[in-house]
Amino acid sequence: MANYRIFLIAFSALPLLAQRGTGDLRLHVVDASGLGLAAEVRVISSGTQIDRNLVTPPEGNVAVKDLPFGIYRVRVSHAGFAAVEKLVEIRSEAPLDLRIRLEVAAAETTVVIEDSETLLDPHRAGPVYFLGQQALREHRASLPSRGVLELVESQPGWLMEANGVLHPRGSEYNTQFVVDGIPLTDNRSAGFAPPLDVEELQSMNVFTASYPAEYGRKLGGVVEATTARAQTPGFHGRAALQGGSFDTESGFASGQYVRGRMALGGSVESSRTDRYLDPPAIENFSNHGFVNGARAQFEEDITQRDRLRVSVDRKHTGFLVPNEVSQQAAGQRQDRTADETMGIVSYQRVLPGEMLLHLRGMVRDLDEGLRSNAQSTPIQAFQNRGFREAYTGASVAGHRGRHDWKAGGEWIGSAIREDFRYHITNRRFFDPETPRNFSFADRRQSRELAGYVQDSMRAGNWTFSAGLRWDGYRLLVRDSAVSPRLGVAWNLPRAGLVLRASYDRAFQVPAIENLLLTSSVAAQRLNDVTTGLPVPASRGNFYQAGFSKSLGGHVRLDGTWFRRDTRDFSDDSLLLNTGVSFPISFAKANVHGYEAKLEIPRWGTFSGFLSYSNLNGTGELPVTGGLFLGDDSAALLQSRDRFPVTQDQRNTVQGRVRWQAARHVWTALGSRYGSGLPVELEGTVDPAAVDPRLLEQVNQERGRLRPSWTLDVAAGADLFTHEKKAVRLQGDVTNLTDRLNVINFAGLFSGTAVAAPRAFSLRMSVEF
Repeated sequence: MANYRIFLIAFSALPLLAQRGTGDLRLHVVDASGLGLAAEVRVISSGTQIDRNLVTPPEGNVAVKDLPFGIYRVRVSHAGFAAVEKLVEIRSEAPLDLRIRLEVAAAETTVVIEDSETLLDPHRAGPVYFLGQQALREHRASLPSRGVLELVESQPGWLMEANGVLHPRGSEYNTQFVVDGIPLTDNRSAGFAPPLDVEELQSMNVFTASYPAEYGRKLGGVVEATTARAQTPGFHGRAALQGGSFDTESGFASGQYVRGRMALGGSVESSRTDRYLDPPAIENFSNHGFVNGARAQFEEDITQRDRLRVSVDRKHTGFLVPNEVSQQAAGQRQDRTADETMGIVSYQRVLPGEMLLHLRGMVRDLDEGLRSNAQSTPIQAFQNRGFREAYTGASVAGHRGRHDWKAGGEWIGSAIREDFRYHITNRRFFDPETPRNFSFADRRQSRELAGYVQDSMRAGNWTFSAGLRWDGYRLLVRDSAVSPRLGVAWNLPRAGLVLRASYDRAFQVPAIENLLLTSSVAAQRLNDVTTGLPVPASRGNFYQAGFSKSLGGHVRLDGTWFRRDTRDFSDDSLLLNTGVSFPISFAKANVHGYEAKLEIPRWGTFSGFLSYSNLNGTGELPVTGGLFLGDDSAALLQSRDRFPVTQDQRNTVQGRVRWQAARHVWTALGSRYGSGLPVELEGTVDPAAVDPRLLEQVNQERGRLRPSWTLDVAAGADLFTHEKKAVRLQGDVTNLTDRLNVINFAGLFSGTAVAAPRAFSLRMSVEF
């Protein structure tokens, strides 16, 4: 009860706190007499990588929806009238109303605004990396389920391990996706859930600090994604076909019909490949996978103040678990499936006093399965797990004077189910006391409740943000926490420089994947010596300081130092070589480093970026949660040893340069370097069991993988463009030098993953 009282007192006492999100710009275009006027509208920002073109109806009203917070150049034009340009800022979810009056051309009053004025955001306490329409449309050719994940990985501070598992700043399974305002905190990697399709999205925002109080539960990193929405009346669509190496084929088609204030749309997708996961063997055995999905959505601006949005998604994934050499020889086959159905309802109402009420709800069901044939070795594993989740959230956001504020709450209820069993087929890989057969089944209910308040206040060249969040969590353990968030930014306009700093208190709940199995009494009896502790929620103090600098009005340099101190640091492990991972936790961890990104949104015919990330992560025993088997398990409960966290890659460098060779032709060159992850070699590795080419990629003296490096090239051409219609062709070659790169290495059957060799891809897209 004490935490409840603290939260209520703080809620009423704070002036209100900093928010992140999107807002709408509502334009009303009139002529000299004040009558509505049809006009062409362009909204552009170098900072947020947004470039949208719209046409207002005859009455002159149009809403430019879902603009990430930032500074925008708005240009309005109509034949016979002088074009007008204005600089506007989107800072609140409450819509910004802008009235623009066009004069006849003889009364020329156009003010030309340079794109450099939108390059820096002087009011952010932390860096946010934006991926706009061009970055999404020209994304690097990737395997099914990897497009969105690879775009996120291209940002500083992010590392993608085997099978598309994202690790922001050393965090394990603590990435949160926010899709159209709905938080998804389960593992969204290829091996756990059906993927987001990059073709569905119109923008993404990625950040790893300075979190608004509205975000909780998973705070390693946050990815905000907004799905594509047509706004021009009539029927509009997009289709894309892609094919390439590893017999990879994919197709996507979407269509939206807009009439008046109503929009109805849908999309379908399908893909297949013979390299779905990152295999443990260079030969890429048994690695077939496919993804199918469909989506329907409806949106209506019921009145000028009310908006309703409904969407339904259904996706299915099926794939084979790739084999080791000996497993392939034995004839092993392991099939995994994942099915997800999700429905979302969102309602917004504009309230008097520049405020916005937002109500949203979501229900989804996720099922995952694993089947093994009789030839599986050293173990046959079977699993059927999943959860049904209900989410409700309510918030009020507003703008008043120098304040942009937001307050709200959310409730999440989950029904979790887990069934798992195994049969050992080769006992020499296990301790003698390990049971040959094991079976587990359990059902539990989870409840999470949260409330928050946040505000951003300006004072001259200073911007102050503050937030307070309360979380309550109940599953295998009960816990609650109050989390303050603070930030400051200082703008020096003449120097083109913004200095910033932030502090985030993080309360992160355990990963839901196989959590019941991990903490079960049955699993603890698998071995005479186990830990078998419920996994607690983690608490962290995240610090960050840095700057953003404009160089010549065309280039932005971001530099950041960060430090994260976490108690009950979360990680994951494997259960008896089954391929089933489960959450664990250690006493504490410290992760610190620095990041830099040089970004060129557009400079003549060139654009691109160059980034560098340095990370040093150290964990500390004892074990505080999860299941460990073996003779050293008891020691893990008493040890105070320190060790590098599994995502401790000290140096990461990546970059991409794009050249617009001609009006309708472009080419790009990209590269990525990683200094190598830590490995743990227990005992002597049997050379006959492990490919010597993989062993060569391990520096056993340093206990790390040798550095990885890739070079990618791409080229594209607009085969046809006319108004809203376009036909585009893009070709990619990834890992051009065909270098052998190993992502993870941990010995036979337990985590080795090989990156893809040289691969080719060709994609054609049509827009209308």
